[in-house]
Amino acid sequence: DKRNRKGNKKGAGGGRKKKKSGLKRFLIAVALILVFLAAGLYVLVGKVYGEMNYEKIESVASSPMKEEGVTNILLIGNDSRENGEDGRSDAMILLSISNKTKKIYMTSLLRDMYVDIPGHKGNRLNAAYSYGGAELLMETIEQNFDIHISRYVLVNFEAFANLVDAVGGVDLELTSKEVEYVNGYLVEYNILLGRPEGTDYFEDTSGGMVHLNGPQALAYCRNRYIGTDFGRTERQRKVLAEVIHKLPQGMLTNPQELIDGLMPNLTTNLTQTECYRLSLMAPKAVTYDIIQNSIPLEGTYKDATIRKMAVLEVDFEANKKFLQENLYGDGDITSTSEASAE
Repeated sequence: DKRNRKGNKKGAGGGRKKKKSGLKRFLIAVALILVFLAAGLYVLVGKVYGEMNYEKIESVASSPMKEEGVTNILLIGNDSRENGEDGRSDAMILLSISNKTKKIYMTSLLRDMYVDIPGHKGNRLNAAYSYGGAELLMETIEQNFDIHISRYVLVNFEAFANLVDAVGGVDLELTSKEVEYVNGYLVEYNILLGRPEGTDYFEDTSGGMVHLNGPQALAYCRNRYIGTDFGRTERQRKVLAEVIHKLPQGMLTNPQELIDGLMPNLTTNLTQTECYRLSLMAPKAVTYDIIQNSIPLEGTYKDATIRKMAVLEVDFEANKKFLQENLYGDGDITSTSEASAE
């Protein structure tokens, strides 16, 4: 009996060892699969990254991309038809991915805000871009709003239109007046690109739910005659939010058009490694709510004329507080007039 009990104990011990050994082999196999997947993703990101235009900015090269759980990337819409930093900053949107609040924030920065520009006199915000490109624009925003920004993506007209086309266009509710202005802006766009007159015009201008292709979406976003600059920036965010929602599907169904149409028209100081990190964040980030805002907030600015310039005079302390509470989770409030979760 003693011998049997000893034998049973040995058998049970041997079974546990086999189970542990099997589990160990399984974990090693899973780890190897993950390594191979990560390596494949890194190669893919490298291929896509090779199509982009990288411009290093020495002053922020050592600065971390993420701080306090928030990744801030300044999206600059350039009215240039070529790559590079010629032209004006026609749109400025702060894209903030917050791991703290589990939200993505798109915050339009109105170009007519009167701000202090390092090394220059006070001026409109978009003058910073004219004086010193993306580097000075990021420095100006950081100095005036106490928000850390060290990464940017510059997008020209062609890239924006190509991006919308690559995800199959966007569906938005437009008024009849907005549809008419889309046709009006397409006149200039068609001339600039040498397209036949009338290309992409809407024959039905009654409005309603409308499907917009790339050039039409660009024309819709450029409209500054309905709702002043606040309305224009809201339209920009609406299109961008729709594109973000459709981007994962676009990457699966139409990856080559995305790469060929968008990447050569982007300029950024994001490194390949940082783009790889962002790609690893993407599966989780696409589940986040998208919150839209614009700065300055309603009730925190007034129209003014300074040095013969029509500008917005801003209550910076109120807007700093709002950004901190939203992006960094210190209250997570949203603007009653501008914020909307998609």
